[in-house]
Amino acid sequence: MKTVSLSGSLRENVGKKDAKKQRREFKVPCVLYGGKEQIHFVADEKILMKIMHTPVVQLIKLNVNGLEHDAIVQDIQYHPVTDRMLHVDFLQILPEKPVVIGVPVKVTGVAPGVLRGGRLVKKLRKVTVKALMKDLPDDVTVSIDGLEIGDTIKIADMKLDQVTFLDPASNVIIGVYTARAVVEEVVPGAEAAAETAEGAAPAAEGEKKTDKKSEK
Repeated sequence: MKTVSLSGSLRENVGKKDAKKQRREFKVPCVLYGGKEQIHFVADEKILMKIMHTPVVQLIKLNVNGLEHDAIVQDIQYHPVTDRMLHVDFLQILPEKPVVIGVPVKVTGVAPGVLRGGRLVKKLRKVTVKALMKDLPDDVTVSIDGLEIGDTIKIADMKLDQVTFLDPASNVIIGVYTARAVVEEVVPGAEAAAETAEGAAPAAEGEKKTDKKSEK
């Protein structure tokens, strides 16, 4: 798992007034939990943005006032209008304690069904797994070699040593569908709209002819 470093400073005061003050100074209020006690601190907004905007799961070496902790990002709150970070929750990682986290899905291979005109549809971009820190994967690789039109790969099909998949076993990760099936799934009611448009066409033509006669 990729490791990045992040420094933070303990918050002297915890509350809405202090949080607003910190944000005006381009610092993000954060909390680290999962250990013996919660640690409230602030971190630089620009550095946090660089860390958060990556699809790879990262182990964070978090240094708060000289004390280092292993952690992962558990939750991020954004402003509904500006999209600025309002608050970040970090979960402290202990070597002997399993971690539950979302891991990105990586697709490899070529599906025969796609070569025959099918469409590859990725249903899940991340899957939820549970494992010790040392066993956490950077991503979950899904091979689509051998997938024909109508075939899918589900959570139940995934196997990884020392890793437990927590999403429902019936959830589809990726599948190959006919082009028609994909259209019906993505744009429901498209056929009805098309039929309506076709039915309206003759009337429109009739209107044009009437207009020409009236001009004469």
